[in-house]
Amino acid sequence: MPGPLSHLKILDFTTLLPGPYATMLLADMGADVLRLEAPGRMDLVRVMPPQDKGVSTAHSFLNRGKRPMELDLKKEGGVETVKQLVADYDIVIEQFRPGVMDRLGIGYETLKAINPALIYCAITGYGQTGPYRDRAGHDINYLALAGVSSHCGRKASGPPPMGIQIADVAGGSHHAVMGLLAAVSHRQHTGEGQLVDISMTDASFALNGMAGAACLAGNMPQEPESTLLNGGSFYDYYQTADDRWLSVGSLEPQFMARLCEVIGHPELKNLGLSPNPEQQTTLKQTLKQAIGAKTLANWQVIFAEQDACVEPVLTIAEAAEHPQLKARDMVIEVSWEDGTTQRQIGHPIKFSKTPCAAAFVGRTPGGDKPE
Repeated sequence: MPGPLSHLKILDFTTLLPGPYATMLLADMGADVLRLEAPGRMDLVRVMPPQDKGVSTAHSFLNRGKRPMELDLKKEGGVETVKQLVADYDIVIEQFRPGVMDRLGIGYETLKAINPALIYCAITGYGQTGPYRDRAGHDINYLALAGVSSHCGRKASGPPPMGIQIADVAGGSHHAVMGLLAAVSHRQHTGEGQLVDISMTDASFALNGMAGAACLAGNMPQEPESTLLNGGSFYDYYQTADDRWLSVGSLEPQFMARLCEVIGHPELKNLGLSPNPEQQTTLKQTLKQAIGAKTLANWQVIFAEQDACVEPVLTIAEAAEHPQLKARDMVIEVSWEDGTTQRQIGHPIKFSKTPCAAAFVGRTPGGDKPE
């Protein structure tokens, strides 16, 4: 059964992480994605270890389900090829700095003249306007300028370098998918295409959510370990006897009561939502001591039947084997050209009528093409 986006055709000019992750999500949902790849262009994702069958596992994941095509836009015929293709495509998504596509002769205005219904999505670090529009950056820079890093981490050690790329994926990839699908809906009602301008810094700033509301409307400065949800309360991670970690999120009174009963301190059940720093310190110290007395395996057995919002901190390998994620098909086998498979993360959105599917691992131009 075709996916929910099987009616869409997408030209993908992106590299690195934000754009390829977005178009991978779209390909999983059934969109026909043609990835246009410049010969010899440096793409860190292509060379990142580890590799499987001589291909970076990141590249084979991010580009699964997409048809690759090698195209040099700086050589004669390259631009004309794009102009011919765009007449038959719904969406163009690119990740160059502002103005690059215009200089190549295939910017939005040029392509719109060929296909007025075209939806053109541009993902950049800072957007198509503003004094930083031409400035280089990476995930860590966007989070820093967006204020996200300032209230994350610990007072003593400062903001942490995150193990996932928040600005790239939650900012760039997800907002790009949301924006262009909203534009598709608009086009269905009006026939009009449009430019979708995605700034990873804008999107990261918007991710501040409740912290932003507290700062902007409540005039409350946001600092590490200063609020209910960023380490300023018991809501935190606690080390176990075997140097593993347990996450404790027992915010609601009924969950806090259950937690305190399990650790043998029912008298502390009313301290969970206390704004008093001394009471929070007492609760955190008690939790630290109690949780540190047993191994993670011990706590997993104890909390298995307790509805207390307490869960182990798992490695990615452990998470992949967790019964909940396995039941949700979050680890899948994706086919290579030779019929063998590679384990990859599955699509997180589940449709009852039009399920997502990963057709094949990401391949390089010149490789076997799908039928």
